[in-house]
Amino acid sequence: MINNIAIISVFVKDQDDAKKFYTDILGFEEKDDITLGDGYRWCTVIHPSQPELLVNLAIPGPPMDADLVEAMKRAQDAGGLNGLGLNVDDCRKTHEELVAKGVEFVQPPTDRPYGVEAVCRDNSGNWMVLVEQKAYDPADVT
Repeated sequence: MINNIAIISVFVKDQDDAKKFYTDILGFEEKDDITLGDGYRWCTVIHPSQPELLVNLAIPGPPMDADLVEAMKRAQDAGGLNGLGLNVDDCRKTHEELVAKGVEFVQPPTDRPYGVEAVCRDNSGNWMVLVEQKAYDPADVT
């Protein structure tokens, strides 16, 4: 039986730069950073309030097919890959704090039926959604 989600991968352009962004800008903590066989680097960060979920900062590469790797790199350059969805206490305040740290937002805080949502990019171009959730009934949304 599956108990929970333990690892999620975010494809990044540079693991050192990504690790700095996730730790210094977003407040995550470094978990693992080791080089395994064939030069594969296992680089993970965790959020302090959710240490059981590892975020693997991965560079597209083997064992992926070379054509897929190239397509992913093009998608990264175009800012077209999904990243993480993050819960926040105050979306507008978090938006202000991250803008002050140089984070690029593609959507400012916007009221939605489920709360306040903003969309930004990490330093590899991945989309990240910040959501300040509120109670709502999906049946009321048209």
